[in-house]
Amino acid sequence: MIKCWIEAMRLRTLPVSLAGVTMGVAYSVLGGSFKWLPALLCAVFAVLAQISSNFANEYYDYRAGLDKAGRVGPRRGVAEGDISPDAMRNATFMTLGIACMVGLSLIYWGGWWLLFAGIVIAAGAMSYSTGPYPLSRHGLGEVAVVVFFGIVPVNLTYYVQSGAFDLQVLLASVSVGLMGANLLIVNNYRDREEDESVGKRTLAVIYGERFASTLYLLNGLAAVALMSEALAHVQGIAIGYIVIHLVLWKFLERHKGSALNPLLGMTSMLMFLFSVAFLVYACCIR
Repeated sequence: MIKCWIEAMRLRTLPVSLAGVTMGVAYSVLGGSFKWLPALLCAVFAVLAQISSNFANEYYDYRAGLDKAGRVGPRRGVAEGDISPDAMRNATFMTLGIACMVGLSLIYWGGWWLLFAGIVIAAGAMSYSTGPYPLSRHGLGEVAVVVFFGIVPVNLTYYVQSGAFDLQVLLASVSVGLMGANLLIVNNYRDREEDESVGKRTLAVIYGERFASTLYLLNGLAAVALMSEALAHVQGIAIGYIVIHLVLWKFLERHKGSALNPLLGMTSMLMFLFSVAFLVYACCIR
């Protein structure tokens, strides 16, 4: 049973949330405003929010008939009968509630307006899979990832430590978001035929596999370009990312179905390591 819940958390995707927080921390280090406690709370909040979103995705996709036993992607506990729908629903809201409580503590550093930001983030975690217009079913999943796994965590992590916003941080947040969107592209590229058969309209379904694989390639290149000024004195990070990104892109183009499952972890780890490398650079020059 524990294994089923661990699978439902989708551990291989969690580096996506940590990458955004890490990038925000890197810029706070560069600006001399790093505070370890709000940074840690941001990381906990980000991971819990992503887990709740993953739980919600599994529960609401099952309810909508989009997930079935024996799917190509990683095993889904609810669809396979390992976890009851009620248990997954309860876990979704319990995890989201804990995330919200952690988020409330950040008001001490960021001010009361963060309460509104938290409400938007919580709504985003749910609207990805449910509501009157589920984003993941209408070709907007990648946009949601850019916003909630890039723009939001990077800027808010930086803000609660520095008390300000910054243009370079904003560009970096879009960069992280584009890298994160690639994870969803892999998922939707792999599941295109299954999604199309049940009426789930992802970008891969709407525009096809060629579009999806090209978008994967361009997202990675654009992500590095957005941070070209920040990486001007440490081009090795950019070059290393691009080389590995190209290898992963070719892997995407040459494989189908369940063979693409490892690419999820590789894509998420690449963006996390990119953020970590930039943090190390920030610490070294500070």
